[in-house]
Formats: sequence, C-alpha cells, structure tokens
Amino acid sequence: MLAVSHLYKKYADFAAVNDVSFSVGKQEILSIVGPSGAGKSTLLHLVGALDKPDAGSVLIAGVDILKLPSKKQARFRNSNIGFVFQFHHLLPEFTALENVCMPLWINGTQKKDAASQAGAMLEIVGLGGRLENKPSELSGGEQQRVAIARALVTRPSVVMADEPTGNLDSANAAAVHDLFLHLRKTTGQTFIMITHNDALAAMTDRTLTMRDGKIVEEKINN
Repeated sequence: MLAVSHLYKKYADFAAVNDVSFSVGKQEILSIVGPSGAGKSTLLHLVGALDKPDAGSVLIAGVDILKLPSKKQARFRNSNIGFVFQFHHLLPEFTALENVCMPLWINGTQKKDAASQAGAMLEIVGLGGRLENKPSELSGGEQQRVAIARALVTRPSVVMADEPTGNLDSANAAAVHDLFLHLRKTTGQTFIMITHNDALAAMTDRTLTMRDGKIVEEKINN
C-alpha cells in the first residue's frame, strides 16, 4: 500500500529525517514511536505530502506522490490520504455531519451524496445519533471520533494519525485505538500512527522506533 524509500529532510545542519525507508501493507496498522525530537512528526508530514523532502520517494498505491504537480498532488492527497491529529481541528460553527462532509465537498461530491456518506461514516464510528451536534456539544473523545470519520470518509488508501490519543484520557485513548482496530476489520483501512503510548503501540501490527531522525528498531507485535 505504501513504500517509503531513502527519505531525507534537513533544517540547516540538522537532519530531522535521515535516510528512512519502510513499507506498509494493506490493512496493516503501523505505529511509530520514539522520544520527542526523534523526527516522527516530520516523517509523517513528508509521507503525507504535507512537506517536501530533500531526497527520497513515497509511493502510495503505486503512485509516486512527490513527483506529482502541486495541484494533482493536492487532489491525490485529499482522496487517498486521511489525517488525524492530536487536536481534532474541527470547524466550530459546523455540525459533526458538516465537518465530515468537508473532504467530500472539496472533491466535488454533491451535497446529498456527501451527507449520506458522512452520516454512514459517523454511524460506523459510533456517532450516528450526534450528526447535528456542533463540536462544543461533544466530549473530547466524541470530537476525535468526528475527526476520524472525516479522515475516513473519502475511503483513503491510508490514514496517518499523529498522536491521535495524546489529548485524551486513558479510557478515551483506549477507545480510539480500539476503533482503529475495528475500522481495519470493517473497512479494510490501513493506518500509520505516531504515539508516545507504548501500550497502544503494542496493540498495532508492527512498531518502528525512531531516534535522531533514523529508524533504529522494528518490532512485529503479537
């Protein structure tokens, strides 16, 4: 599903990502761990085409996204990559349903079809009864579920999650991670997740450990 080859990213004399290569299979949940400053978020931004590397390639579903012209890259990213961040970044003036509709509207999906698809995805993440609630009317865990539904609604090739449970209490963090496992089974979704939570990382299929911009360990989890 995804192949990263020899990625480099330097800031002045500092190598934030230093010759990183790895691959992710379809329906795999991969976690990336390591101390703060190890380069995890920078790596995710490069793999998700939110930033440009100094060298290397990223293939998603066979497409080298770094070679696409900027407009085609943006369209590919919106359709094929879902993002979930530590802070949900929901638009406060819109309902849960409207927030999840946003990527579909950007893709040109008709409003009626977008609402149907967004509603179905909110049902999958357990918020079928909260479609008309605005973010201020939802708990932290519910807001993150809306953000996950928004990331998944275009049926992307891969979802990239940067500390998706970092702003949640332990119960909601475990619930979100269980949701990822459920979505992998029900939708065939592939996930790359950055986390500082070793217990949650151990529940994924495979864990990569980063340090000083490099992958220093790979572990297959049982």
